[in-house]
Amino acid sequence: MELKVKPSLSDPEQVDFERSRIITVPNALSMLRIAGVPLFVWLIVGPAAYEWAAVVLMVSGFTDWLDGYLARRLSQTSRLGQFLDPLADRLYIFASLVALLVSSITPIWLVAAIVVRDVLLLCTGPILFRRGYRSLAVNFVGKAGTMGLLIAIPMLLLGASQVPLHAAIAIAAWAFALWGVALYWVAAALYFTQLLQIMRGTLPSALGSSNG
Repeated sequence: MELKVKPSLSDPEQVDFERSRIITVPNALSMLRIAGVPLFVWLIVGPAAYEWAAVVLMVSGFTDWLDGYLARRLSQTSRLGQFLDPLADRLYIFASLVALLVSSITPIWLVAAIVVRDVLLLCTGPILFRRGYRSLAVNFVGKAGTMGLLIAIPMLLLGASQVPLHAAIAIAAWAFALWGVALYWVAAALYFTQLLQIMRGTLPSALGSSNG
């Protein structure tokens, strides 16, 4: 009987194969999250079903945690997953803020503060690419800011609804939103500091994600 030896994950070729996979459970969950964005927006700007929109967003948050857990548990991390996961977060944040703005729940300055920051960071992509970097490593401050916004948005929806204690929920929502925006910009300052280090050739290799 011939014994087949499973390739070791320490083999660079095997690791590269694992990371290049497309059809994985975590990726399917990320795609499901993205597919839920139109439903989420419609619930806000259509029937103004803020409670149900908040439920959709909370389910999205749970699947966000679940796909990360499964990616580690099942050893199914992939390049596509590393792209889809933050993309889904950005889509929900942007779509949420636009929908909340259209529904007069949030002011335009809050939307502008987040959109301008993301556009500025997006403009750094060509600079990074020309210097051999795909992206900069996500820092803890950026993750905390994103988490604050993702907590604030469903609370803003519930605060605008008629659920019990909606006024108190709205106050808490604004606290999370303001902290989220502040951390968002602190993270942006850290990213731009790293970008300057790259341009000067002084960035420690552990902080960047190089193509090489």
